Amino acid sequence: MALKITITSTKGGVGKTTLSANLGAILADLGQRVLLVDADVQPTLSSYFQLERRARQGLSHLITTASTNDIISQTVIERLALIYSDDPQGKLENWLLHAPDGRIRLRYLLANLDESYDVILIDTQGAIGVLQDAAVLAADFLVSPIPPEILSAREFSRGTIAMIERLRPMVNMGAPVDPLRGLIYRQDRTVDARLIAQQLKRETFGPSKGAITILDTVIPNTVAYREAATKRIPVHRWETKRPGPTASAQETMLALVHELFPHLDGAVLSDEPTGACSATITGKSR
Repeated sequence: MALKITITSTKGGVGKTTLSANLGAILADLGQRVLLVDADVQPTLSSYFQLERRARQGLSHLITTASTNDIISQTVIERLALIYSDDPQGKLENWLLHAPDGRIRLRYLLANLDESYDVILIDTQGAIGVLQDAAVLAADFLVSPIPPEILSAREFSRGTIAMIERLRPMVNMGAPVDPLRGLIYRQDRTVDARLIAQQLKRETFGPSKGAITILDTVIPNTVAYREAATKRIPVHRWETKRPGPTASAQETMLALVHELFPHLDGAVLSDEPTGACSATITGKSR
């Protein structure tokens, strides 16, 4: 059965799409069959990587018709597929709002793809709404990127956690809200950023205590992530090594994979040319 992870935050511009794309790509290069789902009306994830084959339909077709026929596009990265966003006018939000099973519909539709994938990653919009609710309720666990600046930290504490508490009663409809991992994202080397990150790691979150944790892995604020996005290349392929005390993008993304997916701890990437379009895997995933 595919493990489903939703990348979510009630604040826009925190790095959800970049994280979704790069996490999906490195999992694929570690031998996992990965499906990216673009559940954002701004379809940035849909065009993050080049497509080898574009399906005729996207997420709106899946949700409104419950049909999986010709909805899977294939990226140029082996084992990395995509359901693209095809709702530029935001009509899907209204459709879900009036559907009797709107908030839990995606959960059951994605279950039809369980046998085809090892991991399904869902990218969400940075605004509260029924489509974001549906993506959250479809997940086995949630990851929320948190830039270590005061407004983002407050929004995580207030908005994202409040959203999770609001959706908890959905457990009575067979859609429990599963654990959330906060990821310190784009941390620079300022004292202020370090202090905010330390405070978040010490924080407890009221009634959610125990279900919300801050990951040990930290994504640094380095230019490699922007450069890789411009080149439409997974960041772990773009920056395999880095001089100085800051970990390379490849080292950072591997650390994140091993923390989120302990069963993949034995899977490692071999050396490869920077920006290569293929990867050789050593080790074995379980």
